[in-house]
Amino acid sequence: MSFLARHPILRLFASPQHLWRTMSLGLKSIWLNKLRSFLTALGVIFGVASVIAMLAIGEGASHEAQEQIRRLGSQNIILESVKPPDGQGSAAETRSMVIDYGLTLRDVQQIRQTVPGIEVVVPSRVLTENIWNFERSVDGQIIGALPIYPEMRNRPMLSGRFFSDLEMNEKLPVCAINETAAHELFPLSTPVGKSIRVKGYYYKVLGVIQNEGARVGGEDSPTGSAGSQMFIPYATLMDQYGETFFRYRSGGFEAEKVEFHEAVVRVVDVNQVESRAEAIRQILRTNHKKEDWRIIVPVELLRQAERTKQIFSIVLGSIAAISLVVGGIGIMNIMLASVTERTREIGIRRAMGARQADIVVQFLIETVLLSGAGGIMGVILGISIPIAVQHFAGVTTVVKFWSPALAFLISVFTGIAFGIYPARRAARMNPVEALRHE
Repeated sequence: MSFLARHPILRLFASPQHLWRTMSLGLKSIWLNKLRSFLTALGVIFGVASVIAMLAIGEGASHEAQEQIRRLGSQNIILESVKPPDGQGSAAETRSMVIDYGLTLRDVQQIRQTVPGIEVVVPSRVLTENIWNFERSVDGQIIGALPIYPEMRNRPMLSGRFFSDLEMNEKLPVCAINETAAHELFPLSTPVGKSIRVKGYYYKVLGVIQNEGARVGGEDSPTGSAGSQMFIPYATLMDQYGETFFRYRSGGFEAEKVEFHEAVVRVVDVNQVESRAEAIRQILRTNHKKEDWRIIVPVELLRQAERTKQIFSIVLGSIAAISLVVGGIGIMNIMLASVTERTREIGIRRAMGARQADIVVQFLIETVLLSGAGGIMGVILGISIPIAVQHFAGVTTVVKFWSPALAFLISVFTGIAFGIYPARRAARMNPVEALRHE
């Protein structure tokens, strides 16, 4: 009992009645100055709310980016053809000459034969044309692909089916379109079973495929667009359009010869993706004299996104924590004013036998109650803001279960940290001088 007597804080928690009396006195003091207490707590409210909201928005943006990267496949290595800038190619100086660049059959064959651990290589070609459904048209990408394309790119069929190996070998005029093309060309009907036209060729729509994710390949990525896309058998594309594509421009035309616009390489072991990607880079550097290719490794992008997320969360959390510091300064300021106003009360309590630690505990409890109430209101506001942002702005937000608890604890510790000085100042008052205070 002597130990508790020397430590009033422990004695306070050892006696529930004493604790309740001290808390009641603190609540009464706060309630007597309702407006001032609320204005003081506003700093904590907005600080806690900003911590939760900014972390939720940052987490949502990171989650969305990581999901889009995962859709590309953790075991995949994506190779893309990149048109070199004007002046790099020997044929680029004359507008009517053929520009030859990009991935070649030789690249694909060497990758298959020399790089171990490769499960499959799926090449594709892309050209841009108008897609027609009677009088409705849309500017879209015509992608010559293999039947395994949806599985390789993690793009499920939403309705119907993709074309088969038989239709590929027979070079049949069939196709699948993505969600955007289906919405633009068939706004009031189902596209499956109907026909669409590109130039003078008609294609039967077999199904609708899910849209592509983010443009992780960059702005000039040949297949990284969320626009309208139409997929036809690779053999059909080669049979109808040949190896050279022509693009007409004002005053002339430009011809491009690209064997493959894209190739997706699947690695058997996900732990070997980065090493296999480096081997493929060496092959492409050897085969190509100019930088007319690009490699996208989703695993590398995913790790980079995770590192960016950590930095982003630290920055956002630090910015939001400044609001809590400002709120803590406000609490300290108001408690210092309260100490001055209650000087005579402090003197009476000391004259009746209260120790310095009792005074410290009394003011700390008031500070914790003030910051705790602000923390609770801040948590409610902080959870409401991401919900409102997601509902009205359509931005993905993710509120982690630990963020409200962490923000609330920080608010309480902020109150304690900024309440210690006013409490100690009150406890160190001379009782005689405090009783004389008017």
